[in-house]
Amino acid sequence: MPDRILMPFLALIGLAMIAFSLVWPQGYGDRSPGPWGTVPIQRTPEMSARIQREKDAARLHEQQARDQVSDARAATAP
Repeated sequence: MPDRILMPFLALIGLAMIAFSLVWPQGYGDRSPGPWGTVPIQRTPEMSARIQREKDAARLHEQQARDQVSDARAATAP
């Protein structure tokens, strides 16, 4: 590809990446700076409570699975 086409194309991609970095969230649940940022859904009280409930349910499920495995091992141990 000729440099006369490639270099402007790469410059355009670079400028687009810089523009996206100004408005895209800066990590999971973090706000973008300036006038473009909005409160992420993960930071709302309702979503935080829902996430915590899901974590607690997963922890309980994992503990129940471990208990079942330990009970099965105890029952089959000589």
